[in-house]
Amino acid sequence: MRIDVLQGDLTTRAVDAIVNAANSSLLGGGGVDGAIHRAAGGELLEACRELRRMELPDGLPVGAAVATPAYRLPARWVIHTVGPNRHAGQIDPALLASCFRESLMVAAGLGARSVAFPAISAGIYGWDSRQVAEVAFDAVRSFSSSSSGSAAWESPLELVEFVLFSEETTSVFRAAFESPGLA
Repeated sequence: MRIDVLQGDLTTRAVDAIVNAANSSLLGGGGVDGAIHRAAGGELLEACRELRRMELPDGLPVGAAVATPAYRLPARWVIHTVGPNRHAGQIDPALLASCFRESLMVAAGLGARSVAFPAISAGIYGWDSRQVAEVAFDAVRSFSSSSSGSAAWESPLELVEFVLFSEETTSVFRAAFESPGLA
């Protein structure tokens, strides 16, 4: 599985699935979540409302992931995951790792060959970008090694992109990716 780190706009990526750093309500918000909802159009909000009505009446739990169609985005699917909020006392890196792992599982279950992630929980949720990058790369590599060569199941995923909006976060992710023990 190839991993790429890019600076850009996640909503413009022509991949099979993009990951939304959602809030538990799934009803849109600021940052990445708001950008994805605006770019996808009102149908995404309706799909999320339907998920809330039928499957997730209490919202999406932290660390879990669920998919919807991507509507007006170039991707086929949006995988929504709720990252832990350090400001709310959610400081366990396992919760953050779960966001990446569960999103990869959902993507693989959809048959996606490519998926693009933002820096889940960095920024307004208070996680340090370097820690997010390290947790993300570890989760992707663990997923890749556990699903490759398995007689029971092999992931169709070939490409994982980290698409980061700011130059600063992109630099942090690139440095983490290239550091010994991670690359």
